[in-house]
Amino acid sequence: MKLLLTSGGVTNDSIRAALVDMLGKPIAECRALFVPTAQWGQPACSPETVWMSAADRWEGEAGLTGLGWKSVGLLELTALPTIEKSRWVSWVREADVLLVDGGEATYLRHWMRESGLAELLPTLTETVWVGVSAGSMVMTPRIGSEFVDWTSGDGSDETLGIVDFCIFPHLDYPGWSENTLESARRWATRMPLPAYAIDDQTAISVVDGVVEVISEGHWERLNA
Repeated sequence: MKLLLTSGGVTNDSIRAALVDMLGKPIAECRALFVPTAQWGQPACSPETVWMSAADRWEGEAGLTGLGWKSVGLLELTALPTIEKSRWVSWVREADVLLVDGGEATYLRHWMRESGLAELLPTLTETVWVGVSAGSMVMTPRIGSEFVDWTSGDGSDETLGIVDFCIFPHLDYPGWSENTLESARRWATRMPLPAYAIDDQTAISVVDGVVEVISEGHWERLNA
């Protein structure tokens, strides 16, 4: 897959341009699937926040579904084990982009594996994955205990390991006192790999193994 790993979504022109480049055609010609699953594992989320994200109703914030897609569908991973695989696999293969919302990364990891989506990913060579927060972190090997909020899980901070670096999202987010650069540097000392601390104006693209930071904000590479 082609990965666009963001903290806050497609929040500026630079990230949008990178997305269009990955798609290889205008957004208006692309079919999208929105994946809200990670929200159900995050105690701060609710049915209202899931709806607001899917409907692009967050006032003053950039949304994934309202970028001007040709079509947008909702793919709920917790439902996939209950329906025929041939149905949902065709939905995924026909999509140009998967828009994967934030929430709880280990919960998302669990349902990506349970649903079969994780197994399918290596075959989606031209599909673009746009992650927000947990939707980005799930592609890394680990997230750190600070970001594990799914109390029904096994407590592990391991995620899918599709990329070989870790992500500390929402750097310097207003009102979040634990998301400082100092906190990110402490977190990085417990990560076994290179890591990136990124704010909501920053994204990391991964195409054919090449990693590039796209930013109109603040970021730092850690454990270089």
